[in-house]
Amino acid sequence: MAGLPFKLGIHPINWVGEDVREHGEDTTFEQIVDDIQSLGLNGTEMGRKFPTEPAVLREALSRRGIRLVSQWKSVLFSDPSGRVEELLSYRRHAQFLREMGSEVISTCEIGGSLHFDPRRTPYEKEVARLDEAGWLSLAEGLNMAGAIANEYGLKLAYHHHGGTVVERPEEIGRLMELTDPALVHLLYDTGHARYGGADPLRLLCDHYDRIAYIHLKDIREAVLDEARAEGADFIACIRKGVFTVPGDGSLDFRPIIAELASRGYKGWAMLEGEQDPVLHPAREYASRSLAYLEGLLR
Repeated sequence: MAGLPFKLGIHPINWVGEDVREHGEDTTFEQIVDDIQSLGLNGTEMGRKFPTEPAVLREALSRRGIRLVSQWKSVLFSDPSGRVEELLSYRRHAQFLREMGSEVISTCEIGGSLHFDPRRTPYEKEVARLDEAGWLSLAEGLNMAGAIANEYGLKLAYHHHGGTVVERPEEIGRLMELTDPALVHLLYDTGHARYGGADPLRLLCDHYDRIAYIHLKDIREAVLDEARAEGADFIACIRKGVFTVPGDGSLDFRPIIAELASRGYKGWAMLEGEQDPVLHPAREYASRSLAYLEGLLR
C-alpha cells in the first residue's frame, strides 16, 4: 500500500482458518489469491488451500504479482528426544521456502499447547508451561534451526502465539534472552501480544531490534474479557470472534505504525484477522482495514 514505510501483504487466514478448520472450508485457493490481487497487495503467507508443488504455486502467484513471504512451521524443541527429526523437518521447510523466494520462517513451539501438542489429551484444560530444562532445550533447538534458516538465506522469526508456552510478555522476554540474536528473530504480532497480556506498543519497543517480520492483527477486548470470564481456551476464543483486522477492534494502531516508521522498519507486515469469513467477509474487511491504515498515514 502506497505511503506505508514497510511492505504490506495479507495472510490467507482471513479467508481460511488454520486453527478453526470450519472457517472458510469451502473457499478455494483461486478465490484467495484473486482477492489479494484485487486489493492491490503483493505478499502473502502459505495457506492450507495453497498448492504445495513449488512450480505450480510459483506460477499461480507470479501470474497475479504476488510473492510468498513465509510459511508457519510448528516445532517441538522443548523435548530434546525428537531433536534430529525436528531439525530434518525444519531443513525441508527451509528448502521449500528458498525455492519460493521467501525471506522468513514463521516458527512456533507447540510443546505444552492444548491444541497443537500431539502429546496432550482432550481431558487437559491448561497450557503446560515449560520448566527450566524445557526452556533450555527450546532455546538450543531454535538456535540450531536458526542456523539452518541462515544456510538458506532465510531468517527464523519466532511467532509468540496464544495458547502456547510463549504467549505472555515475560515468556517472550525469556525466549529472547536465551536465544542467539543472530539466529533467532521475532515475529511481532499485535493481536497475539494483546491476547497474551502485553501492551503491543511496549512489546514493539522492548524487542524492536529482534523483529524480522510482523502480523498486524486487531482484537475485540469485550469479547476477550467475556471469553476469559468463561474460561475459554484459545480455539474457543477464535470461534467467539476475539480477533479481527486492524481498525475493526480495540487496538490503536496509530502509535504502532508511527513507531515502525520512526524506527525505519522495511520488512514485511501481514494484515491478519482470523475470524469466520461467513460473518466477516475477508475481502470486505481487508478493504476497510486498508482504508483505516491509509487514514492513519494522513
